[in-house]
Amino acid sequence: MAPSSVSRPRRAAPGRLLALGLGALAAAALLASCSGARLESAALGLVNSTNSPRGLKVVRDQPYGPDPRNRLDVYAPPSARNAPTVLFVHGGSWQGGDKADYQFVGESLARAGYVTGVMSYRLAPQNRYPTYVQDVAAALKWLRDNAQVYGGRPDDLFVTGHSAGAFNAVEAVDNARWLAEAGVPVSAVRGVIGIAGPYSYDFREFPSRVAFPEGATPDEVMPDRHVRPDAPPHLLLVAANDTTVYPQNALNMEAALRKAGIPVTRTVLPGLNHVTIIGAAARNLTFLGATREQMIAFIEARRLR
Repeated sequence: MAPSSVSRPRRAAPGRLLALGLGALAAAALLASCSGARLESAALGLVNSTNSPRGLKVVRDQPYGPDPRNRLDVYAPPSARNAPTVLFVHGGSWQGGDKADYQFVGESLARAGYVTGVMSYRLAPQNRYPTYVQDVAAALKWLRDNAQVYGGRPDDLFVTGHSAGAFNAVEAVDNARWLAEAGVPVSAVRGVIGIAGPYSYDFREFPSRVAFPEGATPDEVMPDRHVRPDAPPHLLLVAANDTTVYPQNALNMEAALRKAGIPVTRTVLPGLNHVTIIGAAARNLTFLGATREQMIAFIEARRLR
C-alpha cells in the first residue's frame, strides 16, 4: 500500500483568497456553459485547482482489481476515527471520465469528515454492462477492507455517483447479485446517493447503447427493475434544468424503491443542470445549489453513531 501523505494546512494570504474566489466564479461560469466533453473536462480541472486537498490524507491509485482502470484515490481527514466511508463513482456515459477529474468531490467530502474513495472503472464500448457495475462492487469491497487504515468505519458505507456513475452506484447496491459476488454485505451500506442518474430509460434509442450488450433490454439492465427488498435508504438528486438525463429517470426509480418498501427521498435542485449539479458538490461552489448540503445531511442522518 502506498504511504500516506499529510501536509499541514496553511492560512491563505488575502491575495490568494481573492484569486481562489475569482477562480471559483470562473469555474462556475465554465461549468454552466458546458456543452461538450472537452469543455467539461476543462471546467472540472478549474474546480479542482480551486479546491486543494492540502492538509488531508491523500493516497492515490490504489488497485482494487487487475485492470489499469481499477484504481481509486482516497481522501481522508488526518484525524479521522470511525468516520463514515464514502465511495464516489464518476459519470461520462460509461465511455469517459476519470477519478482525477473529481478530486474536488473527494476533497469536499473529506473536509466534511468522511473517508472518501473516488474511483475509476473500465469503460465502454470495450467493457459493457455489467463490467463497470462489478467494478463498483469490487471498489466498495476494497474500501470496506481498508477503511480502518484511513480512520473509516467498514460497516458505515455510503455509495454515491453522478450521471452514469449514479446508475453504477444504484445498480451495484440494489441488484442483489453484485454485492454478493464481491463479498460485501448489504447491511454494511447505510445509504445510496444518486446524482442525476439514468436509472430507467430505453438505452437502445441513444448513443449510450454501446455501453450495453447487443440485444439487451431495459428490463435486463436498468436499476429500477432490480430493487432488492433489503436495499438501504436512497437520496435521488435531480437537476431542475437537466436536459441530458430526464427527471423521469428519478421518478421511476423512486416509484420502484417505494414499491419495494425502501426509504427514498427525491429532491429537485433548482437552477442546476446536468453538469452544475455535480459542480455544486465542491466546497467553493455551494452558491450554485444544494448538492453538497443535501449529501452531507443524508449521510449525517444515517451514519452509525
